[in-house]
Amino acid sequence: MKLATIKDKSRDGRLVVVSSDNKKFALADSVAPTLQHALDNWQETSSGLQKIYADLNSGKVAGEKVDTTRLAAPLPRAYEWIDGSAYINHIVLVRKARGAEPPPTLKTDPLVYQGGSGVLIGANDPIMIKNTDWGLDFESEVCVVLGDTPQGTKKEDAAKYIRLIMLANDVSLRNLVPGELEKGFGFFCSKPATGFSPFAVTPDELGPAWKEGRVHLPLLTTLNGKKFGDPNAGPEMFFSFFELIEHICKTRAYTAGTILGSGTVSNEDRSRGSSCLAEVRMIEKIDEGASRTPFMKPGDRVEIEMFDAKNHSIFGKIDQQVKQL
Repeated sequence: MKLATIKDKSRDGRLVVVSSDNKKFALADSVAPTLQHALDNWQETSSGLQKIYADLNSGKVAGEKVDTTRLAAPLPRAYEWIDGSAYINHIVLVRKARGAEPPPTLKTDPLVYQGGSGVLIGANDPIMIKNTDWGLDFESEVCVVLGDTPQGTKKEDAAKYIRLIMLANDVSLRNLVPGELEKGFGFFCSKPATGFSPFAVTPDELGPAWKEGRVHLPLLTTLNGKKFGDPNAGPEMFFSFFELIEHICKTRAYTAGTILGSGTVSNEDRSRGSSCLAEVRMIEKIDEGASRTPFMKPGDRVEIEMFDAKNHSIFGKIDQQVKQL
């Protein structure tokens, strides 16, 4: 099942069901007015949403043509947006870029940070930047949306709390990061609003690619019309979503609508490219002695998309252009 949120005059938009080919949508008002309402009442709403999905795919419901520019993020605001960093290759490279060593617990304790969740932006919404000296970067990620998840949840039980999967562009301001981390209190101003894919899908939509809490498919990033990278999101995700869920549930519970990210998808194989500029800049520094790839500036455009084995776009495309604030 594929779900999306169409923009209207309200903060949370209107929930719609999207056809499997991403071409049509049908309003879900008869079942749930918003995605948050659907998640809050998943046991009651999921079957009704599945029926709309089946009717839309069969042609029983005509639907309307999808125009992703009309869509907000699936959750335009969320109770929590928690981002992990589950790809060790990315951690090592980015730490080197700012002259820091990986933590000693690199392979035993997942890294997570809590981002801003009150304003989450849609797949075609611009990335607004006030000062290009801040070092604007994109980060291509996979994320999951949780149902109510109790404190103490173990990785063996985590699957039953994952409701949806989607993609994210976890925008970063790299030149603000070191100063913030030196304070010992973590990211804040260096993490502006995150962008999300047009569609959020139930795990069954991924078929065998969803395995052991990982999405085993390449994540394609394009920058200004040129392929930037397509690392596989599965094999090198050191901590699975199941393990990330266990980690964050160590001391507290989470409400339905919590979003949990994988961190920037990264592979050791350099031929697969990268999912952020910081990695490329670090590789240049290692190989050539200095970084030459610039950070993003107004007019630049990043696209993020994932395709299944039949080359069908699963989540739709994140397609964002940088604009001057």
